[in-house]
Amino acid sequence: MSKHTPILLRHAQKPPPTPDLPRRVVWETLEARAREQLQEFIQRLLEEEITELLGREKSVRREARETAEAAATELPESGSPGYRNGYGKPRKLTLQGGTVTVRRPRVRGVAERFESRLLPLFLRRTPEVNALLPELYLHGLALGDFDLALRGLLGEDAPISASTIARLKVDWQQEYAEWQQRSLAGLDVVYLWADGIYVKAGLEKEKAALLVLIGATKEGKKVVLAVESGHRESISSWSAILRDLKKRGLNCPALVIGDGALGLWGALANVFPAAQEQRCWNHRMVNVLDRIGKPHQEVAKAWLRKMMYADTREQAVKYRKDFRKWCEGQGFAKAADILEEDWDRLVAYYSFPEKHWKHLRTTNPVESPFAAVRLRTTAAKRYKKVENATATIWKLLRVAEKRFRRLNGSEDLPLVVAGYQFINGKLVPNVSESEMPLAA
Repeated sequence: MSKHTPILLRHAQKPPPTPDLPRRVVWETLEARAREQLQEFIQRLLEEEITELLGREKSVRREARETAEAAATELPESGSPGYRNGYGKPRKLTLQGGTVTVRRPRVRGVAERFESRLLPLFLRRTPEVNALLPELYLHGLALGDFDLALRGLLGEDAPISASTIARLKVDWQQEYAEWQQRSLAGLDVVYLWADGIYVKAGLEKEKAALLVLIGATKEGKKVVLAVESGHRESISSWSAILRDLKKRGLNCPALVIGDGALGLWGALANVFPAAQEQRCWNHRMVNVLDRIGKPHQEVAKAWLRKMMYADTREQAVKYRKDFRKWCEGQGFAKAADILEEDWDRLVAYYSFPEKHWKHLRTTNPVESPFAAVRLRTTAAKRYKKVENATATIWKLLRVAEKRFRRLNGSEDLPLVVAGYQFINGKLVPNVSESEMPLAA
């Protein structure tokens, strides 16, 4: 094998010899022994990197004439004219398997400054550990607990502290600012979920409102589109967000699902008037049940769920009328009034493919990630600035986005985008298969 074969390939083909293990490694010393082996392996890789650069093993001298000739060539066949120059100071490197101490070999006499591919100059943690830190913080680990918790996970010498997370939060704010400017052209959003979360931030007595939009693309993938601070859930706040998204290329969604806040519907009329509107059943059920005495709420809830999961719009209307009779008989007519006052928005999903209904009835695609958000905001108690809360919650939603479930029936999404009509979840039959767009 050539001495210039890349270092990682050589080790993949011919692993370095493993030192003889002690005759007895007891369970209590297993972790320490594993880290010791890992440390020796990384140190050998660093030595091999220098061997590859110089073209010769350690302690192998070169003739002066060969060195002079090699220095005159741009890429010498026999290796670099430089030489080894001892080691740098011991450095701690944190990996998912623990923290090890290594020493970077130094070289002199080379044409360009040598930079290690394995251990960049200021690296203290692997990318995998860096990815772990925000997840731990975002999922509820308080700043003061970081040092103790991570030393237990990664070893007593882990170069990590609460200040590490403080620096990460500054980076998140910069990432968030860049994310807010990204282009949305060509995203093809079919459905859009909108909701707000309230957190304690700044000096205000009232909680700050963070407005969140999550979209479903034509391919069935859910993506976070916006996380913005707003003045409650007003028309002006929602309008500003939607206008910004439209300016950056967002198309008009086929259906927008919201919690029923009037600000959202008013904003849609201003920015995306062609979008249909679906009110969240979960929020509406809470409004209705608030008007019904506790002894009767379980019965009322059963009626509401029958309406919510009815097979057709007509059947849902029948259940609604039966529910009104029951409410009037129990003295809860106002509960039936609340249900009926925004009925068309509650049953809008019947005009879309049946396989999508479970995703369209509620704002759960936003509410579910918020469970983790509330864990983080509870640990923080109060953010000093609204900007800090916004960037942190945005980062949490971006982490959660990796685990978002795809939409059921994604093959029907191109039909919705193309404007085909559905009645009670079924495609209108006068459309021939040859006229249908190909599913994604």
